[in-house]
Amino acid sequence: MPRSPLMDVAFGFMPAQILHVAAELGVADAFEGDGPRSSAELAEAIGAHAPSLHRLLRGLAGIGVVDQKEPDLFALTAEGRRLRADAPDSIRSLIRLFCGRDVWRTWGDMAETVRTGEYAWERVTGRTPFEYFASDGELSETFNRAMAEHTRDVAPAVIEAHDFGRYGKVADLGGGDGTLLAAILRAHPGLSGVLFDLPAGLADASGALDGVTERTEIVPGDFFEAVPEGADAYVLKSVLHDWPDDKAAAILRSCRAAMGPDARVLVLEQVMPEMVAPGSAGIVRNDLNMLVATGGRERTEAEFRELLDAAGLTAVSLTGPLGQTAYHVIEARIAG
Repeated sequence: MPRSPLMDVAFGFMPAQILHVAAELGVADAFEGDGPRSSAELAEAIGAHAPSLHRLLRGLAGIGVVDQKEPDLFALTAEGRRLRADAPDSIRSLIRLFCGRDVWRTWGDMAETVRTGEYAWERVTGRTPFEYFASDGELSETFNRAMAEHTRDVAPAVIEAHDFGRYGKVADLGGGDGTLLAAILRAHPGLSGVLFDLPAGLADASGALDGVTERTEIVPGDFFEAVPEGADAYVLKSVLHDWPDDKAAAILRSCRAAMGPDARVLVLEQVMPEMVAPGSAGIVRNDLNMLVATGGRERTEAEFRELLDAAGLTAVSLTGPLGQTAYHVIEARIAG
């Protein structure tokens, strides 16, 4: 009987945890330059058990993170260097977050979520995700860095897809450390910006805004209560998918209340196709992550238009997918 490809899916947790342990322990950071190192040398650097680390390194070799040069000599690959904290294209925090204990536990409780419709995070941890992150400084830092890593990869395509030069002031709502806003401001020297988020989200903003600080106003606040007035464009990147429809509409109403007659809301989100296929696996997984982790969802174009209509806004344009991602830019104005 031929082996079922579903078996590779069923055991997918194994390579995910191999990556997670390497990221958590800082294995890639322990390599000096590009030179190979033994398991004993690496174990001393990170405080690990050398024989066990040797076995992990063989696992990392199996997924392309390291090359095994000799029985006990390993070198980082180009992809493996992305697990370094100081790599310009690092994904270390993304892996630490999404393969870490808390996300692991919520996905493990998915069956109960599907039975009840109640998202798992609060049931498993006793707090909403944002309350939980705010209560743990190290986890909050990992979350902020993970979001920045993801935004860094998407930002060039966003800037290419939409003409931010049309505006005088852009407000990035839920903008975290300002990675996206900083990229927009660097691309448009005549533009000023407002970075708006909860205090915990703004904790690492100073580094990301290097070079554009003088054009940026940092404003702590809660977008369910109010957002800053006076911006020409209000950017919501990966914000609405965190929330069910009533909460997402409330965020959009806060934007509507702050907008001038010619202002725009720019929704930067992945758009769920009406019919999914194997090529849609990424956004479907993201949707399920929202199901268990936040109670939010990924939405189709029609669902976004309905959401905007409910908040007194009208979609005026929608870009195609940005680069290799499922992200789109949905531009909306005040209805009427």
